[in-house]
Amino acid sequence: MLPLHGIRVLDLSSVVFGPYAAQWLADLGADVIKIEAPEGDNTRLTGPTNEPGMAALFLGVNRSKRSVVLDLTTPAGRAALGKLIDGADVLLHSIRPQKLAKLGLDPATVCARNPRLVYAGLHGFTESGPYGGRPAYDDVIQGMSGNADLMARSTGEPRYFPVIAADKTSGLIGATALLSALVRRGTTGKGGFIEVPMFESQVAFNLVEHMYGAHFNPPRGGMGYPRILAEWRRPFATADGWLCMMPYTNPHWRAFFTEVGVPELADDPRFVDYTQRSVHVAALYALAGEFVAGRTTDDWLPVLNRLQIPSAPVFTLEQLPSDPHLVATGFFQTLDDPAGSLTFPGVPVQFDGERPPMRYPPRLGEHTREVLTEAGLSDAEIDALGAAD
Repeated sequence: MLPLHGIRVLDLSSVVFGPYAAQWLADLGADVIKIEAPEGDNTRLTGPTNEPGMAALFLGVNRSKRSVVLDLTTPAGRAALGKLIDGADVLLHSIRPQKLAKLGLDPATVCARNPRLVYAGLHGFTESGPYGGRPAYDDVIQGMSGNADLMARSTGEPRYFPVIAADKTSGLIGATALLSALVRRGTTGKGGFIEVPMFESQVAFNLVEHMYGAHFNPPRGGMGYPRILAEWRRPFATADGWLCMMPYTNPHWRAFFTEVGVPELADDPRFVDYTQRSVHVAALYALAGEFVAGRTTDDWLPVLNRLQIPSAPVFTLEQLPSDPHLVATGFFQTLDDPAGSLTFPGVPVQFDGERPPMRYPPRLGEHTREVLTEAGLSDAEIDALGAAD
């Protein structure tokens, strides 16, 4: 039995941030009910697809959920949602705070209706600050939180990370906060309201290492961890390709310098210990790159393995599904359906040696009648909603 078996989650979020948080809860065993407007989550239309409304981006963050269509602009839709709230353990949404009261979803109203409910607002910014209520998407948050600046320091040009970094980072933080609140409810019997802001979440993520000298008062240097920002902090070019290599400890660097015929560099004042290597990391990586370039990738890998220096070749995205480690551990999972076969990256964690299973992502409104019947609505009431079966 998975850890969240028996927990019911209402997912009123859309796009990536909230759905990714909710998908983690589904992967851990929760019954996640995705509440969608009649037109559905717009990610249902984003990317290649085998059938209308089941596009690639939707598939990536909505597996193992059930879909219910409710028009929350109508009294009947809001009343049906209220019935679902009565029996839920968790509700999360990504609705801008100023729109909640019109829907009857402001935290005070919802938490009074179901005091055991763990209720999470997934916002762009903390509501009490001057940015509160502003719309936000991943690109905007990446620009505001330092991602684009980090890319500029590293490459010379402001760019976004080529991954939906702010949404997914914030989604993981949201899932963690929800799990923590469920643990608290197990102790106190009460739920409560959680606010998970994208902006603050991504800033916190970036400044783990990049606060650097600004931790101290007065500052003992600037912000930005030099090793991460060094120009040479990238795969090293070999004689025929690329190599990921990271000597880190004193023994690592001494072994590397000995291997390339310059053991005296291990005692160079610039490279003698962690502190000095951090100060002179650009020169260190540049030297290492010159040495690496003299041999092929296949020459280097067994040498670095012998020296116990972490290393690997560079894999393309296309190589990952056939990677021998991922194949051997059963990481990728394929789900079959009359509409077609879908392959997913699996849940990375295992419980008692087993990877949690997953279910095919839901069609729009696929479980409306089933879920609303469970909530106590009659067939006539469900039919009056005009919702899909």
